[in-house]
Amino acid sequence: MNEIGLKMIFDGWAPVIRTLVLGSLSYVSLVMLLRISGKRTLSKMNAFDLVVTVAFGSTLASIMTSSQVSLVQGVLALGLLVLLQLINTFLAVRYPKYQALIKAQPTLIFFNGQFLVDSMRKQRVSREEVLAAMRQHGVAEPSDVDAVVIETEGSLSVMTRNASSLQSLDRVGVSTHDSLGERQGVSESSSH
Repeated sequence: MNEIGLKMIFDGWAPVIRTLVLGSLSYVSLVMLLRISGKRTLSKMNAFDLVVTVAFGSTLASIMTSSQVSLVQGVLALGLLVLLQLINTFLAVRYPKYQALIKAQPTLIFFNGQFLVDSMRKQRVSREEVLAAMRQHGVAEPSDVDAVVIETEGSLSVMTRNASSLQSLDRVGVSTHDSLGERQGVSESSSH
């Protein structure tokens, strides 16, 4: 094997030690920053949160492997990402228009025994996925389900007939092509 090939496999102990030390310190720093920032920094992810999580991983990898990035620069970059995520969640909680801009709206895809085909198509959810979600919630018959909602992060929530009310559906969207007549009963039935 030539010298270039050997250098690709092992380039000396200094880079190895640097990766071990900076990797450990940056990892501890990231865990501390996430712990300080609170549970919502990496809660169940929507698309925006996924981008931030990928950025965390990319920054951590850069700190560990790039000799051009110092520990202080890397930790500062991680801290900046945490700060931006805190600002984002702060704004989203206080300003509904901002939240609507950055987060998807939950969508009704099954209601009163009916698959809402247009909503399912728009959300790219198959009938089999809805039925699987029902089974995962211990429901054997679709007729035992009042509603299925695809949440902002992509999970499916199943509301069974034995639920006391459907008030949680007040802000759930539905495709304009799907029948809204049956859905109108949601607010009426939830007020009883």
